Amino acid sequence: LARGSFFMPCSILIRKGCPMKKNTNKKSRSSVNMSIRQQERNAVVSFGPDEPKCFADLAPRGPLAVKNRVVGLLIENGDEGIVLPDPSFKEANFGRIRIERSHLNGAPFKMTVVCEILNPENENRDFRGDIVEVLGDMGNNDVRMLAVLRQYGLSQTFPDAVNKEIEDLGTNPDPELVEEEIKRGRHDLRDLLTITIDGEEAKDLDDAISLEILPEGKYRLFVHIADVSYYVREGTELDREAQLRGTSVYLADRVIPMLPPKLSNGLCSLNPGVDRLTQTAEMIVGPDGITTDGDIYESVIRSDMRMSYNECYRILTDPRDDDADKYGEIVPMLRNMKRLAEILKSMRDGKGAINFNIPETKVILDEEGNTTDVMAYPINFCHGIIEQFMICANEYVAERFAKMNYPFVFRVHEDPDAIKIARFCHVARTFGAAGRISGKITPLSIREFMDTVKDDDALPMLDNVLLRSMAKARYAPDNLGHFGLASKFYCHFTSPIRRYPDLYIHRIIKSYLHNENKRRHFAGLVSGISDHSSEMERNSVDAERASVAVKVADYMKDKVGERYEGVINSIIGAGVFVVLPNTVEGFVPFRTMRDHYIFDERSYRAVGSKTGKKLNIGMKVNIVVSNVDTDTNKIDFVFDEHFEDTEKVGRRKAKTILKKKNRKGRR
Repeated sequence: LARGSFFMPCSILIRKGCPMKKNTNKKSRSSVNMSIRQQERNAVVSFGPDEPKCFADLAPRGPLAVKNRVVGLLIENGDEGIVLPDPSFKEANFGRIRIERSHLNGAPFKMTVVCEILNPENENRDFRGDIVEVLGDMGNNDVRMLAVLRQYGLSQTFPDAVNKEIEDLGTNPDPELVEEEIKRGRHDLRDLLTITIDGEEAKDLDDAISLEILPEGKYRLFVHIADVSYYVREGTELDREAQLRGTSVYLADRVIPMLPPKLSNGLCSLNPGVDRLTQTAEMIVGPDGITTDGDIYESVIRSDMRMSYNECYRILTDPRDDDADKYGEIVPMLRNMKRLAEILKSMRDGKGAINFNIPETKVILDEEGNTTDVMAYPINFCHGIIEQFMICANEYVAERFAKMNYPFVFRVHEDPDAIKIARFCHVARTFGAAGRISGKITPLSIREFMDTVKDDDALPMLDNVLLRSMAKARYAPDNLGHFGLASKFYCHFTSPIRRYPDLYIHRIIKSYLHNENKRRHFAGLVSGISDHSSEMERNSVDAERASVAVKVADYMKDKVGERYEGVINSIIGAGVFVVLPNTVEGFVPFRTMRDHYIFDERSYRAVGSKTGKKLNIGMKVNIVVSNVDTDTNKIDFVFDEHFEDTEKVGRRKAKTILKKKNRKGRR
C-alpha cells in the first residue's frame, strides 16, 4: 500500500506526458490493465485448494551435502590410509580419518582427496571414511580451487534433466510470444528510455532503470527486473536445481551460477537492443525521498544501452563535448538519477541507515589463474545510485505484500543484542566517541553515536567491530524489518537471476497478478524457502572468502621479507590482525614482540606489561611479511621494529618454502 496522502490512478500516471520516451509508434502503455493496484481492488482473501509441496523433500546441496564429507590429504599408515582434513576449511572438525584398504578405491597416497565419513556420529571420534574423489596435488592452483568447490558443495555443471528442459530455448524471446504477452496484459515499456548499469565484467544483468521528472519536484522511478519466473516454472527440474543452489556464487576465479548460462547470461539477462520480459516496480518519489504512490506489474522492455559504473562516473564527473552525440537523452537522465539517489540517501541517513565502509577484495588473475595483483574493489558514487534505487524497489514491494498479509519471503535484520552494543560503545569511546546509547537501540541512535567518533582513521575498523556486534541478515516468512537499513519493510526483489528468494518473490507476484488463489500453497513453502536460502547464502559467503584466501596466499607467497605499512584491524588474545591498503590481512603474534602484551577485551586494545605501549585498532604500523602458508592460506606478519628478532626464524621458514618448491619441481 502506498505511503502518504498523494494518489493518482495508474491510468492517469501512464497517460501524462513522458519526456523521456523514445519517439516511436509502438503500442501505448495506457491500454494495459494488469497490475498490483488493480488486483488489490478485486482481491479475494481466501485459500486455494492446492496443498503445498514438502520443501524437505529436496536433495541436500551446499553445507547440507558436505557436512559428512571432508577435503584433505591422504597419507599412508601401514595397511590403511589416513585423511588429514584441510585446515583451511572451518568445517574440518573430524580430526584424522581412518581409511581401510577396501575404502581407498584406488586413490594414490600424498594426494588431496574427498572423503565421506562413514560414522559421523561416533562419540569416540574414531572416524572412518571412504574415498569418493581424488582431486590431485594441493600445490596445484587448480586443485586448491577445486577443493573449495568440493568442500562447499558447489557444482559448475547442471544435471542432464535441467539441460534437456532448456535445450529448445533461444537466445531471445520469440517476437510472437512477446506480442501475445502484451495482449494478455503485460505492459509494453519498450518506448521508455531504459539503461542498465553494472560492472564491466558482469554478464547476468538483473536490473534496468528508467526515470522521469514530474512536477513539484517529484520523480517517477521505474526499476525493471528480469522476469525469470516466466521461464523457471514451479515443479520443473530447472526450478528444483535453482532451489537447491539458492544463489549464484562469485568465486575469485569463476562464477557458479544459480541458473544455466543460457538463461543467466542470455535469455533472462537484460541485454541492450533486445526485447526482455520483466517485472517492473514503478514508484512516485517525492522531493523528500518518500515513495508516495506506485505499482508493480509485468512488462516488456528493450534496454537502450548497457553501461558500466565507470562509464557513468566519467560522464557525470568529466563530461565531453561528444557525450550528447553518443549518449543522447541518457546524459540528462543520468544527472537526474544522481540527484534522486542523493535525495534517497539523505532520507535514509536521516532515519539512521548504517553505512558500513568495509572494502571488498578484488584479485587480478592471469590466463593460467595465477594472482598478479590484489586490491580493494574499486567503487564510486554510481554504485550508490543503483544501490539506492534497488533499496527503494525492495522496500516498496515488501511493504505492499506485508500490508496485504500475503505469504512472502522477507529480508530481515533483527535488532542487535544490547550487551554487544554496550561493549562496542565502550570500544568506540576509546576513540573519542561521546555519550552512550541508552534505552531502545535504534539505527539512528547508533548512527548519532558513531558521528561523535573523533579519530577518522579508526572509523573503518570500528565498522568491523560494529558489524560483528550485530545480527546477521537472513530470509524469513515474517516481516521483522531491517535494522541496518532502518527499513520497516524489506525484501530481495531485484536479483532473481542470482538469488532464489528474489525468483520466488517474482513467482508470488505473478500468481497474485493472475489471481491464481495460491495463498495456502505459498504459506506452506515460504518458511522452508527462507531457511534454505539463508543457509545457502552463508555457504556462498564462506566459499567466496575461501576462494579469495587461496588467491591472496598465492599472491603473497613471493612477498616474504617485504615491508608494508598497514593498519591494526582487530585484536585477539594471541596477537593482532593487520590489514594492508590492498586489503590483504595478516596476523602478528604477540610472541614475536619484545614486550609481553595483555589483551583487554573490554577496551579492545593490547597493553605492553613492561613499556605500557598500547596497540589499538586503527593504529598505523609497519610490518614485514614473515610467512605465507599456502596449505592453510594463513599469512603472518611481524612488526618492522621486531623483524631483526625474528629474521632468523623468517629465513628458516623461507628455506622451508624453497625446499617445498624444489620437491614439487622434482615430482
